[in-house]
Amino acid sequence: MRSRTSRIRLIGTCGLSLCVAACGAFGPPRNPPQMASPAHYAAKDQPLTMPAAASGAAQRLTVGARPVPEWWKEYGSEPLDALVDEGLKNSPSLAAAQSTLKAAREGLRAQIGQSLWPNVDVGFSPSRQRALAIPTLPQQTFLYDVFAAEVKTSYSFDFFGAAVLADRALARQVQQQDYQLESVRRALAANIVVATIDAASLQEQVAATEELVALGERRAQQTAARYALGSASLDDNLAAQQDAALTAAALPALRAQALAVRHAQAVLLGRTPDQAPEPLPLNSLHVPGTVPVSIASDLLHQRPDILAAEAGVRAAADEAGAAAAAMYPSLTLSASYGRGGFDWSTFTSPAGAIWSVGASLTQPLFHGGALVARKHQYEANYSAAVSQYRQTVLAAFQKVADTLVSLEEDANALSQSERAANVARDLDRDAEARYHLGAFPLYASLTARQQYQSANVQYVRARAARLADTAALFVSMGNPRAGQPAAGEPAGGASATALTGLQR
Repeated sequence: MRSRTSRIRLIGTCGLSLCVAACGAFGPPRNPPQMASPAHYAAKDQPLTMPAAASGAAQRLTVGARPVPEWWKEYGSEPLDALVDEGLKNSPSLAAAQSTLKAAREGLRAQIGQSLWPNVDVGFSPSRQRALAIPTLPQQTFLYDVFAAEVKTSYSFDFFGAAVLADRALARQVQQQDYQLESVRRALAANIVVATIDAASLQEQVAATEELVALGERRAQQTAARYALGSASLDDNLAAQQDAALTAAALPALRAQALAVRHAQAVLLGRTPDQAPEPLPLNSLHVPGTVPVSIASDLLHQRPDILAAEAGVRAAADEAGAAAAAMYPSLTLSASYGRGGFDWSTFTSPAGAIWSVGASLTQPLFHGGALVARKHQYEANYSAAVSQYRQTVLAAFQKVADTLVSLEEDANALSQSERAANVARDLDRDAEARYHLGAFPLYASLTARQQYQSANVQYVRARAARLADTAALFVSMGNPRAGQPAAGEPAGGASATALTGLQR
């Protein structure tokens, strides 16, 4: 008995070793292709310190620093933090992605349990049957009872790793969905932040435009009165009327856009549109002073979309390996034990014992080319997954590059917009003072006030763009991984010098 157990263990060990060895023998390489890391992301070198506006500190990029997990807290607004937390808790889209991932994990457990463990079933089948008798017998039919109860088990030895590779491929697909869930989560947080910024910006733009409309109407009325008195030409009167009408025509679309953004924000939070939160003051959202910028080689291991594409490559490789391994022999052992009889006395007696032991060795010979076609199918899927991985990495590099350029130009635009708004404000104050002293006509004072409000609208848009692009840069860095320095700390060694091209 002991010798028999030792032989069984030896056979199992050899089968497991053969299976593990076969897993690496079948299929294409499982590691994604090597991607060249750019010296710097954009086509031109980017500065590490963004231009500062007159009312704010300069924003600095920290090369090689650890990404910030809850990056929205860098805006220094507790109401914004509460909105993001609410959205992450109540969003139906995020809940759906979480349920999909849970279903995928349970499917993986089911497949592993079906392929790696023996199947054991218990059956009991009592029946009453009527059968034909032998023709030479006087009784032409028989009625009899059959009682049978069995425990059946079977196990397939995966010598060439087909089942293991299929399980591993499904595990990679589950991992891919896990990364995709993280992408959905980060995108949801980013959309809430951007919607909050847009709602705050549009609220100020609507207020400024409403004042522009009021100023335009007042200026048109004043010009019409001057035309009636003969102190203004017809062209001046018509131009003032046209400017007032054009400014008023732009207001409805702006109001509709502001409400649409608020409705979208409410849906992101899991609310109905009529429960949209009130817009936050734009001044309550502060530009983060420090933003981490990962080096390209680290970015490959931080962004969920790249990690998902990498898992897709590994899953496709394992699927191709499983298709190749399925063309080799498989061995299935089966056994059963139970009791049976034509009456209860036989069923319960030693004579009612029934059992069977069997083995089945199968070698595919001809399946109409199905096995070869399936192998080629998964090899083509693998090639597609490799190309998709390359494209995902390149798109990630492009996204970072575009965001860095936008952030620099946003800083430049904000600086000049603030400068223009300050000059327009001073001109408005000077014109107002001179008007009250009688040295300036009313229409000229109204014109100066209109110019100030127009400059203020551009300044508000520039501030919102900088806030939104900062959020995009935070998101494009992905999640931190173990061993990275904390945010604000430079990376050491070669990592710190890999992006020296960011400096001018």
